[in-house]
Amino acid sequence: MIAVLLAACIALVLTLVGTPLFIRVLVKRGYGQFVRDDGPASHATKRGTPTMGGVVILLSAVVAYFLAHLFTSSSPTPSGLLVLWLTVGLGIVGLLDDYIKVSKQRSLGLRPAGKLIGQGFVGVSFAVLALLFPNEHGRTPASTKISFLRDIDALDLAFWGTVVGMVLFVVWANLIITAASNAVNLTDGLDGLASGAAAVVFAGYVIITSWQSIQNCDLMTTARAGCYIVRDPRDLAIVAAAMGAACIGFLWWNASPAKIFMGDTGSLGIGGAIGGLAMMSRTELLLVVLGGLFVIITLSVIIQVTSFKLTGKRVFRMAPLQHHFELKGWGEVTIVIRFWIVALIGVVIAVALFYAEWVSYLA
Repeated sequence: MIAVLLAACIALVLTLVGTPLFIRVLVKRGYGQFVRDDGPASHATKRGTPTMGGVVILLSAVVAYFLAHLFTSSSPTPSGLLVLWLTVGLGIVGLLDDYIKVSKQRSLGLRPAGKLIGQGFVGVSFAVLALLFPNEHGRTPASTKISFLRDIDALDLAFWGTVVGMVLFVVWANLIITAASNAVNLTDGLDGLASGAAAVVFAGYVIITSWQSIQNCDLMTTARAGCYIVRDPRDLAIVAAAMGAACIGFLWWNASPAKIFMGDTGSLGIGGAIGGLAMMSRTELLLVVLGGLFVIITLSVIIQVTSFKLTGKRVFRMAPLQHHFELKGWGEVTIVIRFWIVALIGVVIAVALFYAEWVSYLA
């Protein structure tokens, strides 16, 4: 637990101190946010606000992770390193997208094909590597079994053979990664909304992976009913703590009125980290509850687009959902705080389900 606390403290300090320094660099270079003309009128004042703040979040988390291991004389694990690779890899794709937007002053960054190629390369490489690196117990970072609160034996993608299972897992993993990264990206749009909601989700993963570490089958002399088969839960807790604390430190400067935005650099990287943690901790389907706010916001976009294409009518005044409430007259801070509460409720329910399932083994 010392490494987990160290990672959180280091990431928090780095973002608190590093963000204003990064803001100065961005302002000097004129890298300001481009605001869409079809967005809420109140967003016009945000034009020119420095963006690409996700660079600070991701760098702080990575540095905090390695320093936590250095100070505790422990070694990074394949699970932790792979989640960081997914996080940084998608962050780089987002950084390219952000850079093109601010340098060209347009709403379109990377071309769709280029963005898909970048995300695909990172996602596929992550998925393939996640099924390698078995430890002394034969555990690999990820599993071909679809999971909810733990792996579900009846839903093993390798049922039709190892090769087919690996291919299906790559598809499944990229579906989760794409869904998580796009969900965070859609949630970003109001000052502090995405960073605050993400911090809550990462806190949930700190709790879940820390408990998996305590109740890990491989660390017990005699495995007990209810113990968890997870490759490196303690290291996953370190990653989650570093990412969560980095989001909180960034939130200090990102809260309304924001001095900086995370941009696609942050939203794609954070979404990748959340998706990676879900797969590595064997809680893939639980992510729907744990990231409830992100799911709701994504569904609002799907509903809006589907309704307009089928009927020519819009369900919401504007999608994603946060902008609907803006146009209804809700204040930005009010929306953000209430959405944070929704995010917290989702995490509380998910952690409660996780713990209740473990308790059921004691009955």
